[in-house]
Amino acid sequence: VDAVLAGTDKFSDNVLSSSSATSLKIISRWGVGFNEVDVSAATKAGVVVAYTPGMLNEAVADYAFSLLLSAARHVHKGHLEMASGKWKPTWGDQVSGKTLGIVGCGRIGQAMGRRAVGFNLHLIGCDVAPQPEAKELGIDFVSMDQLLEQSDFVSLHVALTQESVGLIGERELRMMKHNAHLINTARGELIDESALARALTEGWIGGAAIDTFTTEPLPKDHPFFFTPNILLSPHQASRDRGAGEQVSMAAAQAIIDLMQGK
Repeated sequence: VDAVLAGTDKFSDNVLSSSSATSLKIISRWGVGFNEVDVSAATKAGVVVAYTPGMLNEAVADYAFSLLLSAARHVHKGHLEMASGKWKPTWGDQVSGKTLGIVGCGRIGQAMGRRAVGFNLHLIGCDVAPQPEAKELGIDFVSMDQLLEQSDFVSLHVALTQESVGLIGERELRMMKHNAHLINTARGELIDESALARALTEGWIGGAAIDTFTTEPLPKDHPFFFTPNILLSPHQASRDRGAGEQVSMAAAQAIIDLMQGK
């Protein structure tokens, strides 16, 4: 093939240097990240790597905030109770007036912040390179430890790098408030999943809403299936039809542009 319109497919050095890839000119990624592609190996092989940043910001932020609300007010539990024929209202946690800690205040983190402003949430953030736009939004930047200690809700919006793998582990979870909620719509590898299962089972934190996992699909014997106070979602934060159509067109256009010498 001359081009690949890729999803979460892995392009390792072995793949890119194989005989199957001798005609490959471009890998056009559907979505925001390109951590599944060995960019150095692609560059060495003369393969262009394209992706579609910015087009899924609002879709992911919409979903992340819906997870925050659902986890706080136990929307998912209410549905499961009624689906099983029971009428069992559940007490939830207040959202308005609480503190949202945004880890990673780039495009999606800022979009999450804009939604939170309308719900009267106080915003704090942690980012290796705070942007002026985030500060203008009203995000107060603090250290990671301060964010974990002060937040009622912690939402992850950082890219997956060697430095960010295992960003949230036992130490970080024990620093969070006992009734705090963790939301992840970024990458599964950011969280030590075994530590999170323990945190929820033993009550270190109040709850979690997780859309991405280290292994996908989630194995049927994964501890999360037996963990209390967790909302599980099948990596669908970006599955907004309108945004999806735009991303599909942009990913295809990148291939056409390259073939036309652009």
